[in-house]
Amino acid sequence: MKMASPRLVLILAALLVLRAWISVEQARAETTYIPIPSASTTRNDGNDAGLIVPILVTDADGELKYLHAPMIIHNSYLGVRGTYNLFKYDPGGRQTRFQASWTEEIERKLVFSYLDPALADGRYSFTVGASFFKNATSRFFGISQETKEEDETNYTAREFRANWKLGAYLNEVTQVAVGQRYREVRIQRGGAQALPYTMETDLRNVNGMLGAAILGHRVTFHYDTRDNLISPTVGTQVTAYVELNQNFRNGDNPVYSRTELEIKKMFPSESKQMILVVRADLQTTHGFEVPFYERSSLGGQNNLRGYGVDRFIDDHMVSLSIEQRIHVLRTRVANVMAEFEVAPFIDMGKTFNTFKKRQFKDYEATPGIGFRAVVRPGTVGRQSRRTMSEKGCQGSQEV
Repeated sequence: MKMASPRLVLILAALLVLRAWISVEQARAETTYIPIPSASTTRNDGNDAGLIVPILVTDADGELKYLHAPMIIHNSYLGVRGTYNLFKYDPGGRQTRFQASWTEEIERKLVFSYLDPALADGRYSFTVGASFFKNATSRFFGISQETKEEDETNYTAREFRANWKLGAYLNEVTQVAVGQRYREVRIQRGGAQALPYTMETDLRNVNGMLGAAILGHRVTFHYDTRDNLISPTVGTQVTAYVELNQNFRNGDNPVYSRTELEIKKMFPSESKQMILVVRADLQTTHGFEVPFYERSSLGGQNNLRGYGVDRFIDDHMVSLSIEQRIHVLRTRVANVMAEFEVAPFIDMGKTFNTFKKRQFKDYEATPGIGFRAVVRPGTVGRQSRRTMSEKGCQGSQEV
């Protein structure tokens, strides 16, 4: 008889502990089940089809306390994936997230995070988290924006991450935070069999291919006038950080730095039926022999949504996104109020290795349209459809 994997036993044990932890509170709450068919396609991850069953647990006042989201999905590259998501919402904006995922081929995931935005009577904020995952559909085309579609390779990113951050409020909208992160990476054979394995191509000599163990020290400035952290309708958010990193697997040039400045601004109509969202981002990397997965990148759900994650990689990156969110419907779904929006957008950006030339040329741009479902104040689901220059149309979804 084949014995279960120790990691699988650990995941099952963690699920049992979590279930016991919330069972007492759930007994006194109202629970609603909403089975939802799921289908998506993304540039890197292939085609997904399956079932998501959000389980909404509300208190006597109708406030969302727990969101469970078990999923069973078939992926065209990796086979069947089973996932369990848990989001716990507490007074004061505290949130706890746990995710466990097991895929038939290669991929594994365990994620935990905790956020308290009003620690010590609102004087501080605190965040802590850790994750282990194997992403078998990672792509690498090489360094620079000049890389071509035929340069595409595939690998599995096997990673462990941990982080903490403590912020002190200078006033109601301004915060300075310090924190650290640890990231350990190994490159393994990928799950997209139609593509060459990165380590068996000319790209095998790029910095980072032999793995990395990175400890980062970060100072962050936050300015935030938004009316809600998860589903805002008005306000401005400015985030800037400076980070010094040490790669313990690089004896010659272990130290490098990263910086980022991100600005988001929301322009609502008087009725808030329409909200214009503008986001600008500038990232820089300075140092020698920086692992390719630690450099600035374009592509994926956060910038240049018409391309896959990490489509363009270089030392520096600038991006701009303009999105018009249009309210369509507000209705009660089971025991909670849900809002539905459509959101046409255009993303643009570029990566580069010097600030000395062509700052206003060679931008990639992708238009598209998104669909958003919001359960205020703490849950947003979104799906996007967009055009792209290399592979036609693609979509993705997120809970």
